[in-house]
Amino acid sequence: WYKLDLSANVYPTLQRRNFSNVFRLSVVLKEEIDPDTLQRAVDLTLPRFPAFKVALHKGIFWRYLEPNDHPGPFVMPDIINPCMPMLFKSNNRYLIRIYYYRCRISLEVFHSLSDGSGALKLLKTITAVYLRLKGHEISNTCGVLDINEPPRPEEMEDAYIKYASSRVKRPRSQGKAYRIRGHREPFYTLNIIHGLLSVQEVLQKARSYHVTLTEYLNAVLLYALLEKQKADHVFREHPVALALPVNLRNIFPSDTLRNFIAMVYPSVDPRMGDYTFEEIITQVHHYMRYYINEKFLRGDITTNASTQRNPVIRVVPLFIKDFVVRQFYRIVQDKNSSAGLTNMGVLKVPDDMKPYIEKFDIYMGQPFSSRTNCAIASFEDTLTINFASNIIESDVERYFFRKLVKDGVHVTIQSNRD
Repeated sequence: WYKLDLSANVYPTLQRRNFSNVFRLSVVLKEEIDPDTLQRAVDLTLPRFPAFKVALHKGIFWRYLEPNDHPGPFVMPDIINPCMPMLFKSNNRYLIRIYYYRCRISLEVFHSLSDGSGALKLLKTITAVYLRLKGHEISNTCGVLDINEPPRPEEMEDAYIKYASSRVKRPRSQGKAYRIRGHREPFYTLNIIHGLLSVQEVLQKARSYHVTLTEYLNAVLLYALLEKQKADHVFREHPVALALPVNLRNIFPSDTLRNFIAMVYPSVDPRMGDYTFEEIITQVHHYMRYYINEKFLRGDITTNASTQRNPVIRVVPLFIKDFVVRQFYRIVQDKNSSAGLTNMGVLKVPDDMKPYIEKFDIYMGQPFSSRTNCAIASFEDTLTINFASNIIESDVERYFFRKLVKDGVHVTIQSNRD
């Protein structure tokens, strides 16, 4: 059996009917998917990834993962509303789902298993094996793992514990942020707004402000949230803040396929006065350079690890831990941010795999509260920006894409809305 990593312990606790901690990665090929061949690819690939071939179980003090030898998971035709709650005892207890639709392969993962970087290696490897079964030669590079090799121990390590060695524990609360006002959609409804852009166009605009592409898009979303708060005519303004996951593998050496991320919260406080877009970009730029470094992030890791290491907390029954974590997340953690944003960055595949791929997508899934989550990925010159929300209003998304168009960036919009 496997212990859940530091991040993974929280996600089953927060699971409820309309919040699932499930995210989705998709790859769009240039030919229509053959479901039988895709199923064979999944069956051949999954034993190489023991971190995903598991079932979640509940103990007296902690939840844990056990190897899952049941048949499956079975590929399924895609659905309109992705990232639905993952029932732990359904689907032969697997915590992943694989869908297909026309040229698209989609992998949905319960966050206790992995983050986007770990899940992306699984999706790339499934896709590579699928293409090989279709008669193409694909090499094992750029995140495509060799399914004929045994899993490496470092792929299963809890990298949080390995690097939690700071002498200072950073505070958890970032202060209360502005919350989007909106009307919740009916049960099991997830609204997707998908933007398709040119990487070079967005990169050129970001460079004109002397910032990175990620910093520029962070600033655009903060701008959209400020515009939304103004339009709401709130009685009391609050800072607008983003919950931004940082891939710690870029800072601490690790090959883990499990979770290894930390959250940072770039923000703007309108109570200080009106901000121009240039001022927002400057604030985001300096915030990112100041906080995303080995010292600050190690402090965050240590804060989280101290909870799991505490001998008193370790012997508290699980149902009490669940109650405390749910209340803390609802009262403190969820109020730290106005929206979520994740950027998977530039997605690379082996050169001999590129001719068969159109693009990649990522979706963050159901928000915990009335808000929108934004996920970004780029492949070659295709940049995809996907908003997922559980509210009817799409004002933030409208302000976001309008700002990009105003800056001269061409945007194509698609949606699963009626």
